[in-house]
Amino acid sequence: MERTVLLLGDPRLYEASVPVRREELPDIESVLADLHDTLMAYRKKYGAGRAIAAPQIGAMKRLIYMHIDRPVAMVNPVLEFSGPGSDEMMEVLDDCMSFPGLYVRVLRHRRCRIRFLDTTWTEQSMDLEGDLSELIQHEYDHLDGILATMRAVDSRSLVMKFPPAPQAG
Repeated sequence: MERTVLLLGDPRLYEASVPVRREELPDIESVLADLHDTLMAYRKKYGAGRAIAAPQIGAMKRLIYMHIDRPVAMVNPVLEFSGPGSDEMMEVLDDCMSFPGLYVRVLRHRRCRIRFLDTTWTEQSMDLEGDLSELIQHEYDHLDGILATMRAVDSRSLVMKFPPAPQAG
């Protein structure tokens, strides 16, 4: 079911989420379905959106749902910056479903690794770079109550753009 995305200023966005316990796995299936439906609805409306974190829909669990070429549900993810080139940074304009039309200039690691459990409680990992590295860092921040606005490079790093017109259909 599509859920309302919490918007910038909602105090719940600044709260840290709690880990999922193994016995909760059946209960989070509905949260993951809601994350999928919410992301797909946003994508249809705005033509953008690749991932969403559970706190953005008010579910304070450590869950990230990403849909690039396939859906990936990340339970209790852990972000790592190690290995060759992991200290290399890049400056990007970060956007967010929780503040559509606002872009924030931030610094992100060019490469990272995300370790997580899948929905069968099996350990997985992904090595990401470039825009996918930025994406997962952004979503991971949501789990800790950190918004891109809090990572702005400086006080002039906010750029307001009007959100794209919703697509018909």
